[in-house]
Amino acid sequence: MPGVPGLLLGLWAGTLTQLVVFADRPAEFLAGAALALVAALLTVHLAAAAVAPRAGRRASRLRAWVRRRRVPRQVDPDAAGRPRPRAPGAHPSAA
Repeated sequence: MPGVPGLLLGLWAGTLTQLVVFADRPAEFLAGAALALVAALLTVHLAAAAVAPRAGRRASRLRAWVRRRRVPRQVDPDAAGRPRPRAPGAHPSAA
């Protein structure tokens, strides 16, 4: 987990380890720490969900742009001014 979230998670884990080692009642301390971690994760999840509608608008804009694009015209290989494609020769090319 690179970046700031990884750094924060590492700091959280290190601090929690030190506090559990020196706590009088580690079980109660761990339960409180677990509740705090769940609350923090829920907050991050809700914040990410609030950002998600912007991604939906962008996706719908891209779909509308694709629908407006025209189908490319078919090119006639026999049209005037176009050289005919050549079939492979009897001998392989030097390249």
